[in-house]
Amino acid sequence: MGKFVITQRINKEYQFNLKAGNGEIILTSEGYVQKASCHKGIESVRINSWDDSRYDRRVATNGKDYFVLKARNGEIIGKSQLYNSKSSMENGIHSVKTNAPTAEIIDETL
Repeated sequence: MGKFVITQRINKEYQFNLKAGNGEIILTSEGYVQKASCHKGIESVRINSWDDSRYDRRVATNGKDYFVLKARNGEIIGKSQLYNSKSSMENGIHSVKTNAPTAEIIDETL
C-alpha cells in the first residue's frame, strides 16, 4: 500500500512524496509554505491521479523520461523521478494511479 510522506525542507517549506508499497518515491510535490496547503496538494493528487489526461509526459535535457501530474487548472501538483525508458515511466504513472487514491498520510514533521 502506498503512502504520502510529509517532510520539511531546509528552507522550512513542506513537501510530500508519494511512495509505492515497496518504499520507492513515485511522485514529489512542490514546496508549500503552509502545511495545510501541502495537505490540499495531497488531496489534489488523490482527485487527479486517475485521469490520464492530467499526466504530462516529458523528456529531460539528459534524454530521460519523466512525468508531471497537473491539476484541472494546469498547475503542477507533483513530478516523478527520471526513468531510463518510456515503459518504465508508464509503469510509474500506473503506480501513482494505483497508490494515490488510498495512500495513508505519514507526517514526519510532528
